Amino acid sequence: MTPSPAFADTLRGVGLRVTPPRLAVLDTLHRHPHLEATDVVRLTRAQHRGVSVQGVYDVLRVLASARLVRRIQPAHAVARYELDLGDNHHHVVCRGCEVLVDVPCVVGSAPCVDTAGASAAGFAVDEAEVIYWGLCPACRDRATHQTTDVPSTHPKEQV
Repeated sequence: MTPSPAFADTLRGVGLRVTPPRLAVLDTLHRHPHLEATDVVRLTRAQHRGVSVQGVYDVLRVLASARLVRRIQPAHAVARYELDLGDNHHHVVCRGCEVLVDVPCVVGSAPCVDTAGASAAGFAVDEAEVIYWGLCPACRDRATHQTTDVPSTHPKEQV
């Protein structure tokens, strides 16, 4: 599978060299957002056999530092990664299965929250990270019906 040529331009645009491991990780996250690092490793290496495990971790760190990849760290949960497309969105995490889903910002433009408290402390806030918590439809349904013989159609199990 050949990664999108736009990824090469994106890397060059932030002053990074274009390398096969970087293109491979960007391609993986383009196809599968909200992955844990171990899943990025597994899926990247399945499609791009020449990429090492350590190489994927190094690439995730470099791409996050360059703000091409967003590292999402919900409290008490494993970090997830997605492409940082510059759009203004937040996330909701299921307390039951930990599936993570994009949700639009209510206000629209960043930082999209009331920053009066931070401003009073002298901060110039330019971004906010909001993570909502709750139960996804599948976990709510499972809790309501308590069925165990129905095959799962849960999104997390389709990665």
